[in-house]
Amino acid sequence: MKTSWTPIKTAVTLALCGAAFAMAPGFAADQGKEAEAGVAQTRPAAATMLPGDDFFAWANSEWLAKTEIPADRGSWSSMHALAEETNQRIIKLIEAAGADKAASPEQRKVADFYKAYMDEAAIEAAGTAPLKPHLAKIAAIKTRTDLARALGGTLRADVDPLNATNFETENLFGVWINQGLSDPTRNVPWLLQGGLGMPDRAYYLDNNPKMAELRTKYQAHIAAMLKLAGYDKVEERALKIFALESELAQSHASREDSSDIQKANNVWSAKDFAAKAPGMDWKSFLSAAGLGKQDRFMVYHPTALAGAARQVMATDISTWKDYLAFHLVNQFAGSLPKAFADQRFAFYGTALAGTPQQSLRWKRALAATNGAMDDAVGKLYVQKYFPAENKARIQQMVVNIKAAFERRIDKLDWMAPATRAHAKEKVRTMYVGIGYPDKFKSYEGLKVSPTDAFGNVVRAQEYHYAQQLAKLNAKPERTEWCMPPQLINAVNLPMQNALNFPAAILQPPFFDPQGSDAVNYGAIGSVIGHEISHSFDDLGAQFDAQGRLRDWWTKEDLAHFKAASQKLVEQYAAYKPFDDLALNGQLTLSENLSDLAGLAAAYDAYKVGMGAKAGADADRDFFTGYGRAWRTKMREATLRRVVLTDGHAPAQYRTYTVRNLDAWYEAFDVKPGQKLYLAPQERVRVW
Repeated sequence: MKTSWTPIKTAVTLALCGAAFAMAPGFAADQGKEAEAGVAQTRPAAATMLPGDDFFAWANSEWLAKTEIPADRGSWSSMHALAEETNQRIIKLIEAAGADKAASPEQRKVADFYKAYMDEAAIEAAGTAPLKPHLAKIAAIKTRTDLARALGGTLRADVDPLNATNFETENLFGVWINQGLSDPTRNVPWLLQGGLGMPDRAYYLDNNPKMAELRTKYQAHIAAMLKLAGYDKVEERALKIFALESELAQSHASREDSSDIQKANNVWSAKDFAAKAPGMDWKSFLSAAGLGKQDRFMVYHPTALAGAARQVMATDISTWKDYLAFHLVNQFAGSLPKAFADQRFAFYGTALAGTPQQSLRWKRALAATNGAMDDAVGKLYVQKYFPAENKARIQQMVVNIKAAFERRIDKLDWMAPATRAHAKEKVRTMYVGIGYPDKFKSYEGLKVSPTDAFGNVVRAQEYHYAQQLAKLNAKPERTEWCMPPQLINAVNLPMQNALNFPAAILQPPFFDPQGSDAVNYGAIGSVIGHEISHSFDDLGAQFDAQGRLRDWWTKEDLAHFKAASQKLVEQYAAYKPFDDLALNGQLTLSENLSDLAGLAAAYDAYKVGMGAKAGADADRDFFTGYGRAWRTKMREATLRRVVLTDGHAPAQYRTYTVRNLDAWYEAFDVKPGQKLYLAPQERVRVW
């Protein structure tokens, strides 16, 4: 799971995260560009529905029948509900810190940031004044070298290349600071494609009526934002900006290509940029980005860098200046007067996601606060809501599921001894963080004002980027977290051989301290197994125990793995949420593999842990716990966007993972003729 938390992608947006469990807006994120939880169409199950016909609808029939998607959401799920409850708790903690004269300086900063964002009267009174110094710098651009400096100055560490749901950033490129693919001892800057105001290249290039309609609405949105910022001839400017973004989109890699880590293994020296991507003054660009002293770069999307450099030379400077002005206003709309935030929501919320109503101000303020000072907020949360006994119980579940996974590896008759030995080493040496990091981030140098919402957001963004750049002078840390404790999510970090399970997901319905082992193993146990399994999915299997991109499989083992994986691609490609839109089995393969292997390992661990108590009733509880964790509804516009761009399959189809496990058939007496039935030889078995 992973998400971009704030409307402007400020401060922290999960750089350093890898393959994640699901898309959950743990912080009430912007409706339209936030990653979503699993997906399901709105359809309650009939009272007579059998588990073998639609396990998702059977397990969640009551919830589906009584649940409506809130007006300010594109979707609603168990994860959204949990995030809502968690957010309510956090707000009380922040407000208490603001009223506490004995609050620490860090807690005071959290309270002040939230207070400033909530002060709508002050934001309205300031108007566009906070924008003017930034727009003046853009207006001062005269030459291509000036343009290169300005573009370089927009870079922020706000993308994660190892998560297929977050390849894009509104800035021309994204930066990720992490170890190189072949050298785990050194951090290097990664450069990734960006520069688009819509979620993906497909929104610019696909030739269908729905995309064409969105393109028209996006151009109108560009014009409206520029008009609010005081520009004239906004329709003409918007047309040129859209044309520029369309050219950028032409050179962008597809989601499928971005998911192929081998295509990202492009090491460039500082001198290579001019030769491989001519048109940009790269020396000025990299210097402005704080990367001028770097001698080695990982270029994740070389075609996008080359395409952008071409446009720097080919597109007139006035259009680039309008482009920079629009994206500045668009990204910071949440901390500007209401008209800006409303216009942004009209496009990203309503047009893109089908969400009829914008989130309440406090939710947006909390999202921004989490984005700016995530660990500081997380400290408040865990001190109050994550007791040590919960952590200890989860840690024991991790031990049991890791052992189960090792046993499954031992039973693979197709795997060569050398491959098996290294696979088990990966499991044994895996760092598993539970609840919160060993070391929280510091915000000592961040200036926060209780009266300057816009300035706080800008300073937080710059502060986070400086923190990320500082890592270039330090060695990689396996125990570094990429998620804060209050996020409803979990993640596998293949380059660290590590897992993170934030405290906020370790509560019902995923983990119930008062619940049975059967239900808990089906719910949070499958999440734990899912994240362990990501170390052996189509992406994770390419990294060794030290996080190095290395071929540690025999040719025969790899061939078997790919053949088994292809069956899962075909299984998911057969699912069609709409008559004109099927799932992309290749795009969702990593997550589907991990769902399958994780559920199987969790089942094995539960059976061993419960022993004789793990009878037929407990088996049904296990699978029902899994199915109920995925309950979700989604609006059509949001569902279509997620199917096109999300690396996770929609929720109901993730629930259908059960049809590949023999034990599910036995637990629910699933017979031939029922819709989900697969003959034994058709059930996908990888791990």
